[in-house]
Amino acid sequence: MSLPALQGGSVCSRRALRRSLATHAPIIQKNCSSITPPYALLLQKLGRVRELLNNRPLTLAEKILYSHLNDPEKSLSSGGKIRGETYLQLSPQRVAMQDASAQMALLQFMSAGLSRCAVPTSIHCDHLIQAVDGAASDLERSIVSNKEVFDFLESAARKYGIEFWKPGSGIIHQIVLENYAAPGMLMLGTGASSKHLNCTEEVIQFTDSHTPNAGGLGLLAIGVGGADAVDAMTGTPWELKAPQVVGVHLIGQLNGWATPKDLILHLAGKLTVRGGTGRILEYFGSGVASQSCTGLATVANMGAEIGATTSTFPYTENMRAYLHATGRGPVARAADEAAANGYLSADQGVEYDEVIEINLSELEPTINGPFTPDLATPLSKFGAFIQENGWTDELSASLIGSCTNSSYEDMTRVAEIAEQAKTVGLTTQVPFLCTPGSEQIRATMERDGITSTLQDVGAVVLANACGPCIGQWKREDSKGEENAILTSFNRNFKSRNDGNRHTMNFLSSPTIVTAMAFSGKLSFNPVTDFITLPNGEPFKFLPPSGQDLPSKGFTPGNKDYYPSPMPEPRPETEVIIRQDSQRLELLEPFPGHVGPQNPRGLELPSLKVLMRVRGKCTTDHISAAGPWLKYKGHLTNISENLLITAVNDEGGDVNIAFDHDHDVSQSESDTIPTIAKRLKSRNQPWALIVDDNYGEGSAREHAALQPRFYGCAMIVARSFARIHETNLKKQGVLPLWFADKADYSRIGSGDVVETLGLADLLNGDQSVVIKLRVIKRDGQTFEIPTKHTMSVDQLNWFKAGSALNFIRSQMA
Repeated sequence: MSLPALQGGSVCSRRALRRSLATHAPIIQKNCSSITPPYALLLQKLGRVRELLNNRPLTLAEKILYSHLNDPEKSLSSGGKIRGETYLQLSPQRVAMQDASAQMALLQFMSAGLSRCAVPTSIHCDHLIQAVDGAASDLERSIVSNKEVFDFLESAARKYGIEFWKPGSGIIHQIVLENYAAPGMLMLGTGASSKHLNCTEEVIQFTDSHTPNAGGLGLLAIGVGGADAVDAMTGTPWELKAPQVVGVHLIGQLNGWATPKDLILHLAGKLTVRGGTGRILEYFGSGVASQSCTGLATVANMGAEIGATTSTFPYTENMRAYLHATGRGPVARAADEAAANGYLSADQGVEYDEVIEINLSELEPTINGPFTPDLATPLSKFGAFIQENGWTDELSASLIGSCTNSSYEDMTRVAEIAEQAKTVGLTTQVPFLCTPGSEQIRATMERDGITSTLQDVGAVVLANACGPCIGQWKREDSKGEENAILTSFNRNFKSRNDGNRHTMNFLSSPTIVTAMAFSGKLSFNPVTDFITLPNGEPFKFLPPSGQDLPSKGFTPGNKDYYPSPMPEPRPETEVIIRQDSQRLELLEPFPGHVGPQNPRGLELPSLKVLMRVRGKCTTDHISAAGPWLKYKGHLTNISENLLITAVNDEGGDVNIAFDHDHDVSQSESDTIPTIAKRLKSRNQPWALIVDDNYGEGSAREHAALQPRFYGCAMIVARSFARIHETNLKKQGVLPLWFADKADYSRIGSGDVVETLGLADLLNGDQSVVIKLRVIKRDGQTFEIPTKHTMSVDQLNWFKAGSALNFIRSQMA
């Protein structure tokens, strides 16, 4: 669909501009030399790209991606379709890792034998801090209990010149937005929270699925697994299948109780958890400019919940204001010039793969859930929704913050609600937990009286960390009971927050979460409903407005949490790993599946089917978080949780698999990890049969490492989530797609499957169809066709046994 260029994306309304440019005290300017994108070089490469593409109009996402190509001629000279078809070899400008995923990423990087990272890299200690009773004690307790992990991360950071953000500094995504993100950049991030920051519109690489949060500053920030991060850290081109680009046209203005969170909750309901797979969401139109930078970050953050590779926005006045407010004036000035040269917005007449129009003026607050982030219900209909499902009209806890909604603007909005309640003598009726996004946010909240206002009405302020959002919540009430919580988080799968699969997590904006905490009822609608005060009078909340930037400027808080900027490697540093550690374990290279050692040559060896997985199977199902986070650096120990919450389609039981070849001393059925270990002990490679969108959710690469560790060689799916499919490829597991989804039910546990045609593919025949020969336990044999998405480079990884094996061989 062809659209004219809309200028509204770069012009603010007077009201939005007035709020964004609020007077604030000057803060110390950061050294932006490592975070400002090399705009001149990017524009030069973009000029070459335009020649190769016959000067066709480009989307903003295409401009950022293609200007970061390692070799434009190699990627674009074929003349065929690019979006959705062509594999791109990219050079990200930065990598960010959180403490849980950084362990495995660093262990892999160390095995490559390099003395320093090829790109600026940072580590953020936010995932290993458990919420119990409040910020100070929780932080102190977590530092003690995770000391050996933090010592390992800090020593590795010192050795390789990585910026190390200590426990208490904040959540990775908020810190990246405050310090590293820059318009037009390409960045990668690793983590456990969906898809593939220097200082303007760059590409940043994170190892976390909510890495796209940084897209609020108009860059491409893509969540990846640790092995992908290692590509960037070693200077190896990072490969991504060119995503399609969906244009989201925003018109109108948010009003009343509606917030940017309601925009993405509404969009999640329209697109579902699979609607963004293989796509970048590119927002444009007059409605973009009226949003704060942190509001756009909220929208980009939750784009991961609809499977989007990432989300981005054209450069706006609000982005410029945020850069100046966070000490990155040099980045803002460089971005201004890049924008003037046409780099930070889409071309006029550009064509998107799909266009979705949303009128912000018509949006109302929305609540999504339970158990999936795409079940969207308008607030006006939520009370009836609760009643129709027969759920108790009671709220058991309200939680605000997390990487999705912990900005200064979010906190000033909820403080306005708390102040209204305090004035009339109301306090919260349920536990009310608040998580600041960073030390900078926490300190600024405290200085400006926001913290005390929230505490006065009953709030408990937690540590600057992920906490309950990722399951780091030691909750003592409602154990094993059905109950409902309301959160401003981004994800709400079963058991995710408190380990109780009966807890229903409903997602909403911080303002709605806060207002409903004063009622304690799920049916309460603060837009229309009254609360009866102790004196019998009715009270109704007024919609809050908030303030996106503090009038006194941000204050950094405790600088002891902060790293030294741009540290040089100290090669004499010894990386600390205890020999008897149960938390950390050096990695051994995975052996290859094919080659001279295999009787079937370049075909996979005969594989036993471990099980057929039924229905939704997220990375939380494959590799649970919560208490298992402590084993992120120890592959042997964490593999004990493989698929322990997955449903076996043959019987419908959770965490049950069958061993049809067991000996007399063994049971016919046992836990899934136990049966997987039995197959490994017999040197029997195995396969999994899985359902649609397998591996959705976080970028957790352990969900690929663990099956590989136990001997998995192939997974056949009705469909895969993008990041997880890539993670499987990185670890040498062959992901195949059923050509006919009905074939899923024809293969069961104990069956033998053999590939036919894989050898031809590995020998260069890209047109071959890989078939599976299925030998049933009763001797029946049949063949089924499959599809694959393996590129030439990914086939090299597979032949080598893993991507890391291949990288190491190229450096030899």
